[in-house]
Amino acid sequence: MLVFDIQPTDKSLQTAIQQKIDNLNKPKGSLGRLEELAMQICLIQQTLEPSLAHPCHLLFGGDHGIEREGVSVSPREVTWQQMINFTHGGGGVNMFCRQHGFKLRIIDVGVDYDLSGIEGIIHRKIARGTKNFLYEPAMSEVEFVQAIQIGSDMVDDCIAEGCKVLCIGEMGIANTSPSSIWMHLFGDIPLKDCIGAGAGLDTPGIRHKYEILSKAVANYHANTNHHSPNTPLAYFGGFEMIAAIGAMLKAAEKHLVILVDGFIMTACALAAIKLYPAAKDYMIFTHCGDESGHKLMLDMVDAKPLLHLGLRLGEGTGALCAFPIIDSAVRMINEMNNFSNANITKYF
Repeated sequence: MLVFDIQPTDKSLQTAIQQKIDNLNKPKGSLGRLEELAMQICLIQQTLEPSLAHPCHLLFGGDHGIEREGVSVSPREVTWQQMINFTHGGGGVNMFCRQHGFKLRIIDVGVDYDLSGIEGIIHRKIARGTKNFLYEPAMSEVEFVQAIQIGSDMVDDCIAEGCKVLCIGEMGIANTSPSSIWMHLFGDIPLKDCIGAGAGLDTPGIRHKYEILSKAVANYHANTNHHSPNTPLAYFGGFEMIAAIGAMLKAAEKHLVILVDGFIMTACALAAIKLYPAAKDYMIFTHCGDESGHKLMLDMVDAKPLLHLGLRLGEGTGALCAFPIIDSAVRMINEMNNFSNANITKYF
């Protein structure tokens, strides 16, 4: 396992930041969550003049062996088809990145298809999908470390371009299955409460998914010693999910603002926090989706999502939708006048 130096945000500036926020020409506390966001971002960046310069979006793609068990309404070829679609600018993630000025990086860490000739895809394939965790670990410890490293390296590339805010998304058919299992194992929540429709399963499909994942968890408990903190991550995770965890950890280490998307990325954030609790200080949880259990998972990390738009697309789209709110918080603290300069009587 790679080691990251992730420290809680230094709170020594907190009083000065609060004074600046309270002296803006507005009633004290009147901008609500924007004031909380401004405080968090200032603490992350250790400045009274925060910046969201060079926003980057990392989209990791990978396939899952558990898909072979019929736990998703979508077949695995949709993963590679969508990855190619992203290079043409036709995905939801492309639209929102264009709208909000994010540089999009599309990274193949484990898609079950040869994408090596496709321009616009960064090729870091570990294998053509994970193994089927119903019968064996999804990946080896070596592959786990490799995926963490890929995510970390991608963040280094963003930082080299001056990136201050990072958004992360995923493309991987069946990746709600490992997300549900992580939620179950890390939160001690009944598995049935962690499983939802994913991309659109009907009631019999959800029942089948529950049966398969229940068997997988039983096999895991019977065949692993649980001594390694990475065991449930490597046993059930997808390459794209582990790469996302690596990206989150490096971003926290380097004091970037991290925008956390929906159910799958919240599961990755949960895993990152389990490994390094201080990583949460750098995360903004952007929305609560409609996938069953997402609110429960957000509650596990005491997160207050900014939006609830009924989204369940993935790709990082919910986080991108929330970006204007975060931008408003930064503009508030940087651009609003204060009572003294505006010659307005401070009435509190």
